Amino acid sequence: PLVVDFWAPWCGPCKMMAPAFVRAAAQLEPQIRLAKVDTEAEPELGARYNIRSIPTLALFQGGREVARQAGAIGVADIVRWVRASLV
Repeated sequence: PLVVDFWAPWCGPCKMMAPAFVRAAAQLEPQIRLAKVDTEAEPELGARYNIRSIPTLALFQGGREVARQAGAIGVADIVRWVRASLV
């Protein structure tokens, strides 16, 4: 599984959530990979995945999106959301 954080450098909530995303990665990896996509630098990816607000977390399993969470959330919420979405 892969969790992608769609974000942008100008986004305040994205900056607030960044440390939580790193701490969540430490708890979830290596079983679950975490990555970030800067929607400013990669606008085609944001469009391809229909990202309407940032930050948005998207969970992919087997190459398909299986869950999505919009808005800044904390470490425990990220970990809980990922684990609940994979069941």
